[in-house]
Amino acid sequence: MTKGIKQRLVEMVATDLEKIEIALEHHLNPNLELVRQIASHLLFSGGKRLRPLLMIHSARLCGYHDEFEIVFSTIFEYLHAATLLHDDVVDEADIRRGKKAAHTKWSAAKVVLTGDFLLARALEIAAKTREPDIISIIAKITRDMSQGEIDQLGKKGKSDLSEHEYLEIIERKTAVLIQGACQSGAILAKAPKEKQEALNQYGFHLGMAFQMADDLLDYTASAKQLGKNPGADMREGKLTLPLIHTLANASPEDKAWIKDAIAETKFDLDQFEKLKQKLVAYKGIEYTENRAQDHIKKAKACLDYFEECPSKEFLCLVADYAIERKV
Repeated sequence: MTKGIKQRLVEMVATDLEKIEIALEHHLNPNLELVRQIASHLLFSGGKRLRPLLMIHSARLCGYHDEFEIVFSTIFEYLHAATLLHDDVVDEADIRRGKKAAHTKWSAAKVVLTGDFLLARALEIAAKTREPDIISIIAKITRDMSQGEIDQLGKKGKSDLSEHEYLEIIERKTAVLIQGACQSGAILAKAPKEKQEALNQYGFHLGMAFQMADDLLDYTASAKQLGKNPGADMREGKLTLPLIHTLANASPEDKAWIKDAIAETKFDLDQFEKLKQKLVAYKGIEYTENRAQDHIKKAKACLDYFEECPSKEFLCLVADYAIERKV
């Protein structure tokens, strides 16, 4: 993303970010110090707090100003951290946010159970809203994200993964959490159903674009920018949209070469660079960028329903940030 957009976003939510950090620390509150250590290893390792901020500003967009939105927003960071802890164990990832993944420091069992604790903590805070619809959304997010990960595992290494299958996976793995954060903000504000649905759809399109942008970064960003090694998706046998589109349009010779590269057990940097060239040549990168841009246009159109205010400006900027960011 451009420095200008990032700077504007940071300045707009600086106070919110400070409050979110305090709330995340205060409401973590485990009985065991080990759980705090494992959870904190990821929770306080430089996350952008996008999901809590989306919830906060969705609530304020609908007229909510009661300070509880800060506490409530921690739900979505706890949920996000839980899924990352679980995913890193499942994927056997070595690095997360530029540091060693939790399961490389503690046993996989302890890391998974800490993720379970964070899920439970999120539900506990959700129950304090006394809003059945919010509790239902949190449960649905947990259900869908689990199924998305299982679905992706089952299709790992599948070289003929379709775009439709890919879209189903990223909706469950990424979009539902962002979607739920936005819709829950509207519910907390007791907004009319029309506004709840508008923010629900905003979150869906933003989440889809955000994941597509992530998938692009795996091929276009450096290890330093990513906080992990590039090409991780390919090494883990995960086909994402740039590769899916390229395979669908490649010549038989190039398609065979790409499939062999995906199946290779050892990562070869020269081979990876050659693969990136094919993604450009067959417009896999361009196609993914265009699909992401389309989702962003739809996300911003959902905000037309609301009057101009700082929170609307923030949500519009977040949409631009989703596809212009470099990390």
